Amino acid sequence: MNQSGEKANMRLFFVICAVFYVAASFAHPVTPSFIKEYGLNDYMFGVALSAMMTVNFLFSPFWGKITGYISSRRSMLIGGIGYGIGQLMFGFARTEAMVVVARGFAGIFTGATFVSMMTYVVNCSSDEERGQNLTILATVQSVAGAFGYLVGGLLGEINIMVPFLAQSTLLAACGVLLFITCKDDTTEDIHTLTVGDIARQANPFSAFLAGRNFMTVLFAVLFAMTTFQQLGYNAFEQCFNYFIKDQFGFTSAYNGLVKGVVGIVALVANATICMWIMRKTNVKRSVIFVLASSAAAISVVAVSEDVIPFFAMSIVFFALNAITLPISQNLVAAKAKGGDSNLVMGFYNATKSLGGIFGSLFAGFMYSAGPRLAFFFAAATLGVSTLASIVYYRMDRKQVVAQ
Repeated sequence: MNQSGEKANMRLFFVICAVFYVAASFAHPVTPSFIKEYGLNDYMFGVALSAMMTVNFLFSPFWGKITGYISSRRSMLIGGIGYGIGQLMFGFARTEAMVVVARGFAGIFTGATFVSMMTYVVNCSSDEERGQNLTILATVQSVAGAFGYLVGGLLGEINIMVPFLAQSTLLAACGVLLFITCKDDTTEDIHTLTVGDIARQANPFSAFLAGRNFMTVLFAVLFAMTTFQQLGYNAFEQCFNYFIKDQFGFTSAYNGLVKGVVGIVALVANATICMWIMRKTNVKRSVIFVLASSAAAISVVAVSEDVIPFFAMSIVFFALNAITLPISQNLVAAKAKGGDSNLVMGFYNATKSLGGIFGSLFAGFMYSAGPRLAFFFAAATLGVSTLASIVYYRMDRKQVVAQ
């Protein structure tokens, strides 16, 4: 395939990925309505997502390993169909146990698609275009995900099952299309693969075990900052989605519209304020103010009884979070050195996963005890993250002076 053909193929890949990411968000705005409709306990919004994220965390290393042997396109085919079946199971679930099983089943296959999409871009891009294409994929995921919230919310107004049916169909269809249109990027001979290789290299806890090879007090403080930030963000987001349905009575359409607006605001903040901070300021110091502002915004949300200040400060927080994520990733990447860089970034991604799992789980159970408790919890964890960022800044500055 010539260069123009390869670029056209990559553009088609991004288009199909965009449709996939849109469909992947269909169920999110109707999940609160789903829980209320079938009389499930309030905590299920957190438990359900935590179940999927936990299984995704456990299986992602497996897909990362096996994809090199079966190709990214086969992994995306398996993942798209499996994810679609899982979401169909979710739509037809009527008990808490069925919901957890369905979300866990979907979690097996989400890793197959998301890991393989990134792997395909890395394997099929030139050295000059690899970074650009990865950025495009991340942007497509952000924008398409926000649009998917809106579409899913509107579909939910027709009938609560419509988003699930549309989602499962599109996810499976995208898996098939990706298999048909993508190149075979197999890098390993599957006949050389052994069960022992998979057991050793697909261990989801290997990233944590590898931490002993590079961990220092400074790294520990930095990871404390990122872990508590992720814990707070996920607790807030999951509580927010359910709160506006349960307390304000918003329909799925309003839920989808709100998250669609949030996605656009976050994208703009990321492309403007975040870029300015990373290019023009001392990032280690700037992150302190961003995290402190995030904690303050959530604190206002936690005590707001009126809709307008509640949503205004929620949008401010989501914008700040969009800024925090790339800044945190930049701080971790900048601290990683040489051969340890992959280990450091793997450890960082593992802590992000755990933040999502426990943040969602805590939010669900706290909501059952009090609708606003998860907001207070999120504010507190962001406060701890802010303190960790201050300690990190001071320790790093002393280390630089000493050198």
